[in-house]
Amino acid sequence: MSLLVVIPARAGSSRLPRKPLRLIAGRTLLHRTIAMARAAIGDRADVALTVATDDDAIADHARAVGCDAVMTDSAIATGSGRALAAALVQSVTPDFVINLQGDSPFQPKGALGAVIAALQAGASVATPVIALDWPALDALRDHKTRSPFSGTTCARAPDGKALWFSKNIIPAIRGEEKLRETTPRSPVWRHVGLYGYALGALQRFEACPPTALENLEGLEQLRLLELGIPVMTVAVDPPRFDSSGIDTEADISRVEALIALHGDPTPL
Repeated sequence: MSLLVVIPARAGSSRLPRKPLRLIAGRTLLHRTIAMARAAIGDRADVALTVATDDDAIADHARAVGCDAVMTDSAIATGSGRALAAALVQSVTPDFVINLQGDSPFQPKGALGAVIAALQAGASVATPVIALDWPALDALRDHKTRSPFSGTTCARAPDGKALWFSKNIIPAIRGEEKLRETTPRSPVWRHVGLYGYALGALQRFEACPPTALENLEGLEQLRLLELGIPVMTVAVDPPRFDSSGIDTEADISRVEALIALHGDPTPL
């Protein structure tokens, strides 16, 4: 098995321009994501890492911190599309491609390994999710009052297959007060921004135009579900602190406050 981990790092962002180069507690968002990926990959010889970008300054920065980088077309609309473009220019085309979103550097330690294991077990697409306890759900609800499109939740079947993803908090919880008294865990799963694909599944995804519901939610994984491509979710333990993506100035401030309070989780 050969596997390529790609960090898409697009320059354009309407909410946070030149996001990959923004500093978070003294280190760029991209540098933090690269460091997290390196720590997760370890010394695995069958896994390679690269940054896929449309911006020379971002590519230069990736190389300056010791990571390979490839230039991709700025017209590519999704992170997964950028990951496929990076895979197809490798000297050896990988069997599997992982899209490690460049704006989610504080992911659970075991997430990348769990996705690799799911692909090895036969999943066409795999992505991690975290079970939220009630305090974590309360914190997510509070966060969404300020950044409603930051953070994604997932409804999943008992076998782990994803039923839906949303920027809203799903499912709605009828009888929540009573449920809180009987179980410490809420029924809400939070999605982690990491996708693993068999190469063929990724090529099929990229060959199809964005779907209506994908456009409405702003979530590319909904295209997979609308195309009938199963997405296997893998449950992972939560990270040291909130793992949502960095999409706004408020997100940067929130994460910097968490780092000051709990210490920096990014490996040196």
